[in-house]
Amino acid sequence: MTRKPANLRELRESGWISKSIKREIHDNFIAQLAAGAKLFPGIIGYQDTVIPEINLGLIAGHDLLFLGEKGQAKTRLMRCLVRFLDEEVPYIDIPGAPFHEDPYHPISSVCKRFVAEHAEDKIPIGWWPRDDRYAERLAPGTKFADVIGEIDPAKLAGGESMSTEEALHFGLIPRMHRGIFAVNELPELDELVQVGLFNILEERDVQIRGYPIRFDLDIFLLFSANPATYNRSGKVIPQLKDRIGTVVHTHYPRSRDAGIEIIEQEARIDLDGEYPVAVPYFMREIVEEVTVQARKSKYVDQQSGVSARFSIANYRTMIASARQRAVVLGEKPAVPRISDLGRLYSSSLGKLELDLMGSHQMSERQVLDSVTAEAIRVVFQEYVDEHGLAEIGEIFGRGVKLEVGDLLPSSHYAERLRRVPPVWDKAFEVNASEDTAVRASCVEFVLAGLYAMDMVSRSQRHGRILYEVE
Repeated sequence: MTRKPANLRELRESGWISKSIKREIHDNFIAQLAAGAKLFPGIIGYQDTVIPEINLGLIAGHDLLFLGEKGQAKTRLMRCLVRFLDEEVPYIDIPGAPFHEDPYHPISSVCKRFVAEHAEDKIPIGWWPRDDRYAERLAPGTKFADVIGEIDPAKLAGGESMSTEEALHFGLIPRMHRGIFAVNELPELDELVQVGLFNILEERDVQIRGYPIRFDLDIFLLFSANPATYNRSGKVIPQLKDRIGTVVHTHYPRSRDAGIEIIEQEARIDLDGEYPVAVPYFMREIVEEVTVQARKSKYVDQQSGVSARFSIANYRTMIASARQRAVVLGEKPAVPRISDLGRLYSSSLGKLELDLMGSHQMSERQVLDSVTAEAIRVVFQEYVDEHGLAEIGEIFGRGVKLEVGDLLPSSHYAERLRRVPPVWDKAFEVNASEDTAVRASCVEFVLAGLYAMDMVSRSQRHGRILYEVE
């Protein structure tokens, strides 16, 4: 392994070239783009929409604003940009230096004096790793001193003049000189701090308590915001908006399959183990469709949005309910059912913000029940359209009564329905005819679907549901 330069003379002899942060990102991005690398690993559904906007912003050398509702991967996208930094960059490594200075272009008085007073082989060089060159801050509660800086009373007491750089304590943004700084929820940032940001975007300098400290700050600024607050008059000062180079508009998954892919990636659940879980695809579809319907519901505040975390939390709860049944009843594998969705209150309540005008005094539970019922209807209707209602619902003739519940053993369903039409295995892509736990899941899906289409009646008692075909 080649030894890294340890002083300024060795650094010059190594041929290292100084670049601005945006030029560094531009060059690394272009190299990865030309090589056909996967630019944003783990980002799903944005290939043709969001990512092209980011690409152009990086090539243009713009500061970026990610504008979208909650749960649209804005923060993840910002953190992804770290991969376009060099693996590490050199800096002047001396005590008291406020920043990770470019060895060729120091900006603080401390480093300027040190460089002027020492030979190049006496100027030590450290190496700043890529991951440490990113910092972010959530806007609510953030003070000017946190991100810009403040006069340090201790330094004044030590004899420093109030009008000098040495009297200042620098905030996160100056300390991220030659790095990336991200502000989440920009409209919630105090107006005074916004003015400070405006000055940094415009002049790349810092003004603290009326004392202008002129720095050639080299920083890549990122912001995130919700459209409802960003576009509200007075929330973001116009001068700041005007100086953000590129606005990247994010969105929720455009297809249910993309939403399911996100759920499976982000839930990070081990479906194997001592009590394995087999999740039928229609159950995945229903969990994601619940979120889709919530995003359409007139009872939900659509300006607030319904996060992808809503789907992820519900998916994990559904699997937990199925696994609990497997442990209690000794069933392997556990197969989630419609009745497991009755446990979603714990992971859903608090994540839906109701529209006070449209909800008409409906509770959050009632709204969740409504969107869940609609999700079951939509998914079931798709299966019916493809495979035919007669074949899917064939075994439920007149006079059938069947009780369902999340803690009922699968054998309960098998005893009532010994024969399963062959089309079930084809339509649901599961072995309903052979596996009793899978059969129980299919039975509940069909019954819930028939009920949603007003073809069977339903009553509830003691936490269990009774379906009846009269």
